[in-house]
Amino acid sequence: MSEKETKQAEVETTEATTVETTETQTVETPKVSESQANPEKFLKDFNWHNYEEGIDQVDDEQLVEFEKLVAENFVDTLNDEVVEGEVIHISDRDAIIDINAKSEGVISLNEFRYNPDLKVGDKVEVLIDVREDATGQLVLSHRKARVIKAWDRVNSAHDTGEIVNGFVKCRTKGGMIVDVFGIEAFLPGSQIDVKPIRDYDQYVNKTMEFKVVKINHEFKNIVVSHKALIEADIEEQKKEIIGQLEKGQVLEGTVKNITSYGVFIDLGGVDGLIHITDLSWSRINHPNEIVELDQKLNVVILDFDEDKSRIQLGLKQLSKHPWEALGETVKVGDNVKGKVVVIADYGAFVEVEEGVEGLVHVSEMSWSTHLRSAQDFVSVGDVIEAQILTLDREDRKMSLGIKQLTPDPWTDITSKYPVGSKHTGIVRNFTNFGVFVELEEGIDGLIYISDLSWTKKIKHPSEFCNVGDNLDVVVLELDVEGRKLSLGHKQTTDNPWDKYETEFALGTIHTAAIGEIVDKGATIDFNEDIVAFVPSRHLEKEDGKKVAKGESAEFKIIEFNKEFKRVVASHTAIFKEEEMANVKAAVKKQETQAAEAKPTLGDANEALQALKDKLDGKK
Repeated sequence: MSEKETKQAEVETTEATTVETTETQTVETPKVSESQANPEKFLKDFNWHNYEEGIDQVDDEQLVEFEKLVAENFVDTLNDEVVEGEVIHISDRDAIIDINAKSEGVISLNEFRYNPDLKVGDKVEVLIDVREDATGQLVLSHRKARVIKAWDRVNSAHDTGEIVNGFVKCRTKGGMIVDVFGIEAFLPGSQIDVKPIRDYDQYVNKTMEFKVVKINHEFKNIVVSHKALIEADIEEQKKEIIGQLEKGQVLEGTVKNITSYGVFIDLGGVDGLIHITDLSWSRINHPNEIVELDQKLNVVILDFDEDKSRIQLGLKQLSKHPWEALGETVKVGDNVKGKVVVIADYGAFVEVEEGVEGLVHVSEMSWSTHLRSAQDFVSVGDVIEAQILTLDREDRKMSLGIKQLTPDPWTDITSKYPVGSKHTGIVRNFTNFGVFVELEEGIDGLIYISDLSWTKKIKHPSEFCNVGDNLDVVVLELDVEGRKLSLGHKQTTDNPWDKYETEFALGTIHTAAIGEIVDKGATIDFNEDIVAFVPSRHLEKEDGKKVAKGESAEFKIIEFNKEFKRVVASHTAIFKEEEMANVKAAVKKQETQAAEAKPTLGDANEALQALKDKLDGKK
């Protein structure tokens, strides 16, 4: 009801009372009205404005009384002020709110969606947006009032640490959106629970308790935490549990998190770690092969630090060590089957029983003395048979061998590969000094670089052959005890230098062309094996010029060394007798020096006697 309507009703009530009283008085004693008694004064004081507006005249005493009632019953409020009102009526779309003002306010029910149980008589907080709009209506807002009050309550909760209730509205990046007192707050995923959360949707549309942990007034951001409430309870439990921890104690826990290096176990507020090596006696690649999330299991306490904040747990220790259960019948020399679980460069680990492993060294995989990588023989997951070579139950070590399952090829080596016998082998690898050739599995021999070719000067074996080539060889030496075999390739053919010694004897003359001009001379190719050197002074022709590259001429052999494969030729010696004489003298001198280089026994005795006399001081 508007202010105008209220005043009109009161005026009508007053008028009715006045009329009733007047009528009563008229019956008793007639009374003349002021207009009749003094018409001039009445017309002079008449309020033509009220008459035009349709407002009847009211006595001053009644106006004073009316103003007094208004002051006592209606609140005096300012715009944007939060006051408490009462729901007096609810329609399909609106709620009528009485705040003891001159008129009631209307608020859409949309602002009360959070409170589906709203009913007549409920007290609600509202904000006076506009005291009277263009239609004379009082404009209120419950949503704005809740926001203002909510910020006051949130700030108070943050300062005092009060626990508040919030409604989880939806998921968002990194966490959840929570309605706290009508304000949207952020709940980080890490603050939902003490354990990692995998399914956020399970919390949507739930009302939970929270603690306000951070407020950003500049950006109007609020951060809440449910984890903080849990941690407070857990901290008490944690102190109680930690105080009772002892090494060797068995506790029940829940798998909280699984990593590549181990498993974190929740012991009821205290976390412990089972390292991957303490999960199983057998080798595993990842902890999820043994446990799964939220699984409950018994664990044993292996160790912890002084303040017991880091607890080391074990699972495999709850069962007997496999080595202790290993049968006494297992002994050295037995053949066993197992699965290859790990491969290293030096060998492979084979699990012969659960938790019991043996090492097959790469040298025990083949009889070959040429070592290769373990990957060349086995792969992870292979089931193989091997022989127990050593067994140490105290140190829990076992060595195995694969090659022992086949006969040792060196047993009858002397009959299969006697010295001087010819064979064909496979080039396995190179060294700087030779080539390793495999005659059969387990039988390798070495060809020194000097035994590869009679004629070629080879700096590295890769210049002569490739790995995997078949190569004819001759057994040169055999060391059975040392398991060494010396082979030769050039010995499979005759030494061409034997015939070249006669063909290119000193003084023989051959026709050839200059091949290359080199330092201090030139080279000529007599054939594919013989490359002779011609000193610069022996390139001179009769006309004084020198034989040029590619020019053919006659050359005389002036030096032939079979051992060092050295041949020296001269063109000048063809036409210079003097050069020939010098050559003969040089040859004779060479022969004399060779003879002198071989002292007789008598010469040696004379030299020794002279040395002895010198030491005795006789000479």
